[in-house]
Amino acid sequence: MFTYYLQLGMRSLRRNPILTALMVVGIGLGIAASMTTLTVMHLMGSDPIPWKSDKLHYVQLDNWSADEAYYDDGRPPDQVTYRDAVALMEAGKADKQAAMFKLALPFQPDNKDLKPFRALGRVTYTDFFGMFEPPFRYGAPWSKAQDAAHERVIVLGKDLNEKLFGGQDSVGKSVRMDDIDYTVVGVLDDWNLRSRYYDLTNGPFEDPDEFFMPFTTAIDLKQRSTGNNSCWKSPGDGWDSYLDSDCVWMQMWVQLDSPQRLAEYASFLDSYVGEQKKLGRFPRPLNNRLLDVNEWIADQEVVSSDVQVQTGLAFAFLIVCLVNTVGLLLAKFTRKSGEIGLRRALGASRRDVFSQFLIESGVVGLSGGILGLALTGLGLLGVRSLYSSLKTVTQLDWTMIGVTIALAVVSAILAGLYPTWRACRVQPAAQLKI
Repeated sequence: MFTYYLQLGMRSLRRNPILTALMVVGIGLGIAASMTTLTVMHLMGSDPIPWKSDKLHYVQLDNWSADEAYYDDGRPPDQVTYRDAVALMEAGKADKQAAMFKLALPFQPDNKDLKPFRALGRVTYTDFFGMFEPPFRYGAPWSKAQDAAHERVIVLGKDLNEKLFGGQDSVGKSVRMDDIDYTVVGVLDDWNLRSRYYDLTNGPFEDPDEFFMPFTTAIDLKQRSTGNNSCWKSPGDGWDSYLDSDCVWMQMWVQLDSPQRLAEYASFLDSYVGEQKKLGRFPRPLNNRLLDVNEWIADQEVVSSDVQVQTGLAFAFLIVCLVNTVGLLLAKFTRKSGEIGLRRALGASRRDVFSQFLIESGVVGLSGGILGLALTGLGLLGVRSLYSSLKTVTQLDWTMIGVTIALAVVSAILAGLYPTWRACRVQPAAQLKI
């Protein structure tokens, strides 16, 4: 009977093209508005590394002034000092660990056709690659021995390798940055991150890192971070004073492969801060935190309140569209009272009539969903053109395509419940009078 009712619904919709078009367009617009904002919100806040997000933890230590907290709500700073980062790395208490900071340097290509240019990179340890798992196209990360030896090596991103070497295997070749030569040990493949979750402090949707170099090498060369830098007291003059200061400018991640390892590392941090307090540091009460990836994303409000409000308003617009659809369906089904009365007189039950018109509502919803899917694609394209930094979260995936179609059909069916119920209440006798 489903196929038969589906055919009846299609015929009914074709007989009233203007009314059908109004309903389909109304649902399509409501679906497009809601799904455009929902897609952005979903991709912004989705788990970027679900197979291990509960094992990666962001380290926060509260070394801030005794007179005031870093945040008004008492949260500790969102970065750590060089002094603490190095101490935690040397302690080696985590399964994997990586201190890091943002760096921009000028490249001086050997190719005379290329002018010198500035590239954004990341200074870190080799464990970074094992923790966050960027795919390699050529070569591999540098080794721990190279970290310890402060070697001048570099890993290139795919786009930068394309620019410098035409996309060829550049492992073993040399690149020059800021008048210093580095040897290429690896080249990344496409790394499609929705957000740069490992450095939310400097912006989750900023341009991706174009190169990676050893932490120890950058410090040897006195490379200052181009990311956020906060100090609650003067760091003094000179590079060594800056490194020994309480300025926070580094991100620190650890991988802890079990709850027991997490508890052990938390205890280690407490002990470390306790020892530092004896040296006159960390004047604030103990306030260490180890947030996993999703907790860190929530803490840093990657999904802003503005996006949440916009999503709520879009769904409110969808409700308005559905109310309009209810009125149109009610008018359509009311005009078919004679047909309904005849069917009932010929033996059709109220359940049969209910099924017929509910399926017709579903057809309207499916049509509106297809239109809404196309309009959602246009909406995301518009957002991407207005906010280029959001290009990674303005793309439909299969999950959101399925949600779009399902939402449209369910919405139309819900909108059709009352008109369908009213259609079922038609009395055959009243419609068959001469």
